[in-house]
Amino acid sequence: MLSLSRGRYAARPAAGPEDLRRAQELRWLAFREGRAEGGASGLDADAFDAICTHILIEEILTGVLVACFRFLPLSGGGEIGRSYSAQFYELSPLESFAGPMVEMGRFCIHPAWRDPDILRVAWGAMTRHVDEAGVEMLFGCSSFHGTEAEAYLDVFAMLRERHLAPPRWLPRVKAPNVFRFAQKLARRKPDAKRALIQMPPLLRTYLMMGGWVSDHAVVDRDMNTLHVFTGLEIRAIPAGRVRALRAVAG
Repeated sequence: MLSLSRGRYAARPAAGPEDLRRAQELRWLAFREGRAEGGASGLDADAFDAICTHILIEEILTGVLVACFRFLPLSGGGEIGRSYSAQFYELSPLESFAGPMVEMGRFCIHPAWRDPDILRVAWGAMTRHVDEAGVEMLFGCSSFHGTEAEAYLDVFAMLRERHLAPPRWLPRVKAPNVFRFAQKLARRKPDAKRALIQMPPLLRTYLMMGGWVSDHAVVDRDMNTLHVFTGLEIRAIPAGRVRALRAVAG
């Protein structure tokens, strides 16, 4: 399940506590380095780690962990209150979604690695699970580094203009500190080139496949991020993109 090798990289499920610790170390490096007192290293860990499946992506030759993510399967929208995202978004509109769902979270790539094949292998692994489990929706929080919305106004303007969730699924505000970009940027025309440069790679991939986002971003000072709820209905993925993903998933 979810194990595959492509080119320089291999994806596999965490096999035990040591693998989980390695993932938590990488997450700390990606999300929290530089914010710990005295520059000390640590682990990024929370209560959701115990109920999620963790995927490691390693360089085959060296065994170096270059990326990781976790996922939480749900039988349908009636279980969405169990998700990590439900801490930050009021998700009752999605409770009526009938098919199997998966929340994908804590995705990160080692800061020293820039190879786009890493992201392809990650999506190949998730595609294999989606096909095997009959998943009908992927969702999660897509994160921007830092908490200053002004740094990403063109991205948010593009999200408002092109990628808002359908009204029937649109998450509502729950977190105490949010940036309501759909309201605040109603008259702003995005600079598309700048927006694509600034957009997180994971979010860009979701949107290329037909994904959509919430109409507001949550300011998460604990993780030093802004994030938007992101959903992707599997049946909405263009046929060509499905073929490309399945070619990686093998």
